[in-house]
Amino acid sequence: MYRQVPGKRQQIVDTLARRIRDGHYRPGDKLDGELRLAEEFDVSRGTVRQALSELQHLRLISTETGRGSFVIFDGHQLSQDRGWAQSLASTGSQITVAVLGIERVQRSDVPLLPDEVRLEQGIAIRRVRLLRSADSVEPISFECSTVPADGRLAELPETGLIQGSISQTLVQAGYLSTRGTQRADVHPLDEREAEILRHDAGTVFLRTARTSFTDDGRFAEHVVSLLDPRYFTLAHTFGDER
Repeated sequence: MYRQVPGKRQQIVDTLARRIRDGHYRPGDKLDGELRLAEEFDVSRGTVRQALSELQHLRLISTETGRGSFVIFDGHQLSQDRGWAQSLASTGSQITVAVLGIERVQRSDVPLLPDEVRLEQGIAIRRVRLLRSADSVEPISFECSTVPADGRLAELPETGLIQGSISQTLVQAGYLSTRGTQRADVHPLDEREAEILRHDAGTVFLRTARTSFTDDGRFAEHVVSLLDPRYFTLAHTFGDER
């Protein structure tokens, strides 16, 4: 049986990051599989999986799967593992993010939160994403992300996000998301949402609700996003890639 040794995950992250930066792995190279890495570092595959997830957040690796659901922006697939801010930037579009507010909320204030999530008080981060062109700035999405009001995260209304990133803030606080669920539907904008997104009330937007957990089952984040269907679509792939 593998023993969970404190710092093992970070050792894997540091070692692989150094190999990547030193040129041991070239762009496009495939890392060793989870089983081989688990044997090399004498840890469980779950620990390896957490380390690889953190390397994705650091933008050092990317992982592609042959199945699953994902959001597409203007024809480009977005990776929610590394965060939409980085994914949108990779499309070449001029996207900026404006934080509208960070505040403490009760469970009853969190929209579409699954019943199985244990949460008494959370921290809500509300943001709007803006598409910039030479002569205009257009809001294309509005999201409300709720994280646990625990540890460092409880101080977010005073300290703010690390480098403006929810993903980095969660990782630094010890909440590395490794699994979760996502649902999607269509949603007519209410008056407040319409004002933020500069559309008429009742305009239909794509709505996604994503709930993430850490490898040990702790709730990490619940984010509800309203996405302009002129730019965003939802795709689903299935079956093995050949």
